[in-house]
Amino acid sequence: MLDFRRRSTRGLAMTSFLVLSLGLGAACGPNAGQEELTTQQTDSLTDTAQGVTAQAVTGLRSVAEWEKLFLGTWESSHTSDFLPRSKSLDSWEFYNLGYGIDANTAMYRATGKTQYLDRALLYVNNMVANARPSSTLGSNFKDSYLGWKSARPEVVNQEVPLYESYCWRYVTQLLRVIRETPELYSNSTYRTQYDRLLAFTEKNIFEKWYQRGANAFVYRARTHMAAHWAYIAMNLSLMTTDPARKATYTAVVNNINRDLPNSTSSLRQQMKPNPANSAAYFWSDVWGSTALPGQDSSHGNGVLAYIVEAHDAGIEWTDDDMRKFSATLNNVLWPAAGKYAAYVDGSGAGGGWWNDGLMKLGRYDANIQRRLETHTVGRNVQFYGNGALNMKLLSSAAAQ
Repeated sequence: MLDFRRRSTRGLAMTSFLVLSLGLGAACGPNAGQEELTTQQTDSLTDTAQGVTAQAVTGLRSVAEWEKLFLGTWESSHTSDFLPRSKSLDSWEFYNLGYGIDANTAMYRATGKTQYLDRALLYVNNMVANARPSSTLGSNFKDSYLGWKSARPEVVNQEVPLYESYCWRYVTQLLRVIRETPELYSNSTYRTQYDRLLAFTEKNIFEKWYQRGANAFVYRARTHMAAHWAYIAMNLSLMTTDPARKATYTAVVNNINRDLPNSTSSLRQQMKPNPANSAAYFWSDVWGSTALPGQDSSHGNGVLAYIVEAHDAGIEWTDDDMRKFSATLNNVLWPAAGKYAAYVDGSGAGGGWWNDGLMKLGRYDANIQRRLETHTVGRNVQFYGNGALNMKLLSSAAAQ
């Protein structure tokens, strides 16, 4: 079994995980042990065939230019959208709040400016302040875990794992930024918040839903919903100080990647050659299915949001995987300007919304990044924040 090695970096905010530019090797096999996260070997780093050169990034929009666009909507999206959501007692509001947390975390990673980190933390602190014991919520669960219920008609007064996991994948990413950035982790203001929010997350997000029923609430029925929990568990495995919790988180990540306990498939097993382009991936959102048209592009963002960060952490997903996912976006889902497929087989008329995961492939591919600069769909703070982070990572890779 390969060892997991946490990278020694200045933190996600500045250098991040430039693994693609370093060219890691192949992933572990499906029978690798569960004690540590399946990872690529990091001892023999070589230049990737894909490579990111200085010439490739010449002429791309700079981080500062992306930040200027970000700031054009930062305050208005804060006051009219994300701040009210963060104070809501309805967990449905947290679903879209996750985009604001991701946007500000990405811009901090791109610029190192703590005003963005502080805003993301504000949203998380507001949510946690309003969490109440399940026994007082009148919900479908009546235990001692803290949480929220939803007011949406189809799930009224219920606690909903999807709404919480959709947001908390980005909460755990934010916490990892603090943990892996020494100047933040050694700062008492950030360390205090980190310790409190990590403890809350371990108990009242992951443990809560895992203990209530892992097969129902963690190992979900669709690829994108399970990917949210893989993202959360991966991040927690890299932060927790509790060996027993770490073992559980590690098992969840490896199970979703390789061997689901309640299905004959996994994220790895879902990935097939794309019928529209042999260089690209095809996958169905239904476990074990290879039926066309496959995953819809909108929810495919959730799969890529996890896989991109897992790759950059050196876990399971390789450079070759990133090339195939990039081809899926660049050639199948987005074959021409203004033309967007609804499904990963290239069929249907889609909306072209890449913000929540697919656009993050731009951190590996200058051509995708260049196309994103003129993309007209979803131009909001999450789009601009991740555009800036893509450019930060491309520039750092080119400088290697």
